[in-house]
Amino acid sequence: MARQRAAKTRRQILRGAASAAAAAALWPRALRAQAAPRVVIVGGGFAGGACARALRSADAKLAITLVEARPTYTAPPLSNGVLGGVRELSQQQFSYDKIAAAGIKVVIATATAIDAQARSVTLSGGETLPYDRLVLAPGIELKFDALPGYSEAAAAQAPHAWTTDAKQFELLRQQITAMADGGTVAIVAPANPSRCPPGPYERASMIAHYLKANKPKAKIVILDAKDNFTMQPLFLDAWEKLYPDMIEWKSLSNGGNVASIDVAKKSIETDFDTYEYAVANVIPSQKAGKIAGLAGVVDRTGWCPVDAVTFESLTAKNIHIIGDSAFAGSMPKSAFSGLTEGKLCAAAIVRLFAGAAPEAAPMSSNCYSVVAPGYAISITGEFHPVNGEYTEVDNSIHSSPVDAPPALRAEEAKNADAWFHTATSEIFG
Repeated sequence: MARQRAAKTRRQILRGAASAAAAAALWPRALRAQAAPRVVIVGGGFAGGACARALRSADAKLAITLVEARPTYTAPPLSNGVLGGVRELSQQQFSYDKIAAAGIKVVIATATAIDAQARSVTLSGGETLPYDRLVLAPGIELKFDALPGYSEAAAAQAPHAWTTDAKQFELLRQQITAMADGGTVAIVAPANPSRCPPGPYERASMIAHYLKANKPKAKIVILDAKDNFTMQPLFLDAWEKLYPDMIEWKSLSNGGNVASIDVAKKSIETDFDTYEYAVANVIPSQKAGKIAGLAGVVDRTGWCPVDAVTFESLTAKNIHIIGDSAFAGSMPKSAFSGLTEGKLCAAAIVRLFAGAAPEAAPMSSNCYSVVAPGYAISITGEFHPVNGEYTEVDNSIHSSPVDAPPALRAEEAKNADAWFHTATSEIFG
């Protein structure tokens, strides 16, 4: 059984690679002779970085500029291992040196405005960048005002650690290691849609791993804005086996809805109870990254509707949105999805520059969650573009079996590491 599952997992990884191959197959053999088209990409994470790399591979003459606010990228996948004491923050961090060495202009600045009519991006230093095609991959913006008592300033006391801000990871890690044995870690989990749906529960697992070894009397309570979550049976089973009586999950209907937080008193009010905490990890609800709103490509849902073939905005011409900010139908907001979207968007842009019609391509998704060292679970799916958005292929969503043997859990942990290494090497290596 374990061998069969491992073989299946390898096939799923290959399907992810096939998504990239499908994108490459969509590229025309050469661009028409013309002045070098200008592509500006805002956001240097998995989606933006993959798009830049794919565009450069497609044609060496493209003028590609990657705009990123921070000189070092802190990757979210596997980052919960930092909180669990099994990974160093440095393992999550990557520079843009190799991207620049590939002939992509890297500008470390914040994009502050977009003029869709003039096709230009204004940067924090006052510089303007003209473009023929603009790709927005800004990730998420946290809705700090959605929870009474919480704010960007309050995050200095009750960290979210949910963006690529390394200081937030360091702060949350420090608070966990400094807390007294017997204290409570409160995790406030957001409603959907949000970045990395299984992330809060993987985080609870990794924090529990650290507490079990170092502060065994401590507890974790997850106060959830949902009544169910991704891979719920797998997480609950793992918690019962690995961290009995340490993690308590409170669903929306069972008192998990958070009404307010008081960071000075270190207390959280729900609809029915008051929780005193030693450490609070507040993950607010989310929306598309700020620059997407400034570009006028966000709809009333807070996300960016896009064409499923080109990832071009449905409200602004020549602007493409990929990664967490995009609403691409049923595609989850994950690094795996963002990487694939970046490649597919690049293929579409190259065809548009060449005067060829972009072609639809299927996508796959594969999300790993590490519950303990050598113990991981996963969920996979296949998605096809239908009527302008990606929809799940019937019977394609599969999770790890609940009754899997330890060998399979260990195999999936290895696959999680392998995927992360491959993806980051491809973009930043």
